[in-house]
Amino acid sequence: MSTATLLASRAVLRLSGPEVRDFLQGLVTNDTRVLAEGRPVWAALLTAQGKAQWDFILWPDGEDVLIDCEADQADALARRLTLYRLRRPITIARDETVGVHWSAEGTGDPRLPALGRRWLGAPEGEPAEGAWLTHRLLLGVPEGVAELGADKTLWLEANAIELHGVSFTKGCYVGQENTARMNWRQKVNRRLIVVEVDADPGEAARAYYPALGLAVAQVRVEQLRTGGPVKLGAIEARPLRPDWLEAAIAEEETA
Repeated sequence: MSTATLLASRAVLRLSGPEVRDFLQGLVTNDTRVLAEGRPVWAALLTAQGKAQWDFILWPDGEDVLIDCEADQADALARRLTLYRLRRPITIARDETVGVHWSAEGTGDPRLPALGRRWLGAPEGEPAEGAWLTHRLLLGVPEGVAELGADKTLWLEANAIELHGVSFTKGCYVGQENTARMNWRQKVNRRLIVVEVDADPGEAARAYYPALGLAVAQVRVEQLRTGGPVKLGAIEARPLRPDWLEAAIAEEETA
């Protein structure tokens, strides 16, 4: 088992105050009422049109809520949450005493058991960024502003249902109307997927990882149903089709 576990590209925001969970309940895509020890949730803050701005993992810490987010987006996310806070007695600040850790051994990531174990601890240890990136992409799971695109991807197109990032019973939140309508219609026209490529797809992809020969791109579902390669500009790409994505495509075919 590798001793490298620290995800230094992640940061933790601490939200404190008597109304923290109610505050987040009216903002994010998932249900803060289910937060419990050992039971984090994946969620996002959307635009009013239902497009992803930031995705993150919420963790309970007593009465506080911790947000496990991209380090280079932490300040921007904190500023946006502060705008929504208004006069509520809630403190929003970066917590430098907590780091995000990951191991391929075990389970605990709220999106997909195969992603491995994720936990919060002291911000110390060897970085595991490269191993985590490879592991996550090979399982077909996009994350972060670079891959999801700020204000570019409708939340259900980011596989939010399949990866447990949305609640349809929690009530209103920012972007809820369009998200609920897409679910009611059972119509997701495009999906954000990971593909194998032999060259740089350029602007046809959201992100490109040349060392891995992988890219993240938004592809029409009808193209995925063929089971073959897809075109990203002039580049032929081969979609990775993990079990969870295959099941989602098959379910859409029979809906």
